[in-house]
Formats: sequence, structure tokens, C-alpha cells
Amino acid sequence: MSTTRAAPASSGRRAAAGRHEHGTDPDHRRLSWRDRLYRFDMRYMPYVLIAPFFLIFLIFGLFPLVFNGVVALRNYRLDDPTLTGWAGLANFRQLFGDDDFWNALYNTFGIFLLSSVPQLLFALIVASLLNRRLRAQTWWRVGVLLPYVTPIVASTMVFSVFFSRDSGMANWVLGLVGIGGDEPINWRADKLHAWIAIATMVNWKWIGYNALLYLAAMQSIPRDVYEAAAVDGAGPWRQLWRITVPMIQPVIVFTVILSTIGGFQLFIEPMLFDLNSQAATGGPNGEWQTIAQLIYKVGWKDLNLGYAAAMSWALFLIILVVAGINTLLTNRLSGGRSR
Repeated sequence: MSTTRAAPASSGRRAAAGRHEHGTDPDHRRLSWRDRLYRFDMRYMPYVLIAPFFLIFLIFGLFPLVFNGVVALRNYRLDDPTLTGWAGLANFRQLFGDDDFWNALYNTFGIFLLSSVPQLLFALIVASLLNRRLRAQTWWRVGVLLPYVTPIVASTMVFSVFFSRDSGMANWVLGLVGIGGDEPINWRADKLHAWIAIATMVNWKWIGYNALLYLAAMQSIPRDVYEAAAVDGAGPWRQLWRITVPMIQPVIVFTVILSTIGGFQLFIEPMLFDLNSQAATGGPNGEWQTIAQLIYKVGWKDLNLGYAAAMSWALFLIILVVAGINTLLTNRLSGGRSR
């Protein structure tokens, strides 16, 4: 009789578990690469996919921003390479006594008010009209976007001819309604007329774009809300300001911020307003010179990059302050209309 005992079943399970832990199990070896690939896909692949954006932003966004801040604190002139070293806050202190800077800031504010406020109001009205049942509805919606897709240089050059003193169509149209008389308006002779002309270019290009943003937000509002308001006696105008505006408030705030940033960075329209001058002076006496034009002039015409960098940082802070104020006012006005 044999005295050999069979090994307990528990020891066999422990041995199998040991082989599995140490990777000696054939099934484990066959599936381990899939497990690793799955783990890599779940843990690391999202970072790999978004890495190109952050690399591009680091090279073309963050690095120029940091370098510009360093240049703003240094003496940096291309026409005098020997003038180097840290300037500290001297470039920023120079801004307070620079008449050209304050004139450019005044022009920028003026053009911004004449463009952004009417632009957003007209866009809101146009979006409200497009939100109704119209014939050839798609054609109208695509048509309001055509100014936006038109190259800005081409449209600005056309408007520059349109606002010419002697042969421009602007004076001809105004003459039909009795404005201007025998003496045509010189749109480049004073600030107000130059501001109106440049603001017209900006409004023409951006009203349709903002209108489509508002239209997309309006279409998310249930029709039952308008039907109930109509039953209560609210007309289209009251529905617009009491229902539509409060319910699309986030989009309105978004467009206010965008128009603020674009308005204070205005460059191409005032630069090409006078086709005979590319000195970035904004007219003989700076009638329509914006801050962006002045930064370009100081940096690449006068070759004073340190002072131009300081101006760009000042413009950045001004945009932050004005955008914050506009956001607060928009939230308060929209909230007030909803009550």
C-alpha cells in the first residue's frame, strides 16, 4: 500500500496565486500588454492629446508675454544698442506725462463707445427679428454674417474711399437728406467725424456676428414663455427686454467682454482709414490714433521697444478694468430688467 498523500487543494491554489502574482501564469502573460495599454489610454492619453495646445501656447503665448514684461522694465532701443540695463518703473512713469498716450487713450475710449454700444444693441434687435418666422430665413441668417467673413483689410479700404471728402458716397447720402449742405464733411479733419467713420466700419463688420450669437441663445428659450407673455399683453418690444435679455444674459456678458477687448485693441481700421499715410499717427494731429497704433509707432517707428512694452502692459490693465466694469453693469442691468 502506498503511503504517498495527495497535496491539499489549498496549497495548489496558493501556488497558482503565486504564479499569477509573479507573472508566470500563461494567461496573465498573454493579457498583460492589453492591461498596460488600457491603463496608458485611461491615465495618460488625455494629457498627450492636449499637450500640443499647451506647447504652442507656451512658445507663442506665455513666453512672449513674460519677455514683454521683462522688456518693459529695461532700456531697450533698437536705434541705440548701447543703451541697456534695467529701467525699473521709469517706462511706466513716463506714461503719466506723455500727451500722446493720453490722446490715444481718449481716442480709443471715444471709438469704443461709438462702436460697442450701438453694435450690441443693433445685434440684439437683428437677432430678435431673425428669431421670428421669416421667408428665406436661412438666407437672411447667412446674409448678416457676410460682413464678418469679408477680409477686414478689403472692407476697411472700401470704407476709406466711402468716407472721402470730395468723392465719397457718405457725403452724397447725407446730402440727399439735407445734411452737410454745400460744404462736404471732412471725415479726417476732427475727432468726432473720424470716430464716427471708424466706428461705422467696426459696427458693419461685427453686428452680424454678435447677432448670430444672440440668435443661438434665443433659440434655447422655450416658446411657451413668449406665448404666455403674449397672452398677458406683452408686445414684442417688452418681450425682448423683459424675457429675452435676462434669459440670454451669459451670452450678452460674453459679447460685452469680446467687444471691450476688440475695441481697445483696434488697429487695422484706424491704420487704413487714411490710405495716404502709414506712419501710424492717426491723422495730422492724432485725431483718431488709438493706443494700438501708438504702441506700433513707438516700437517699430521710433524703435523704443521698452516704452512700447510698458504701453502694452498699461493697455492690458485698462482692458481688465473696463471689461470688469462692463460685466458688472451688464449683470446689474439684465438682472434689473428681469424683476
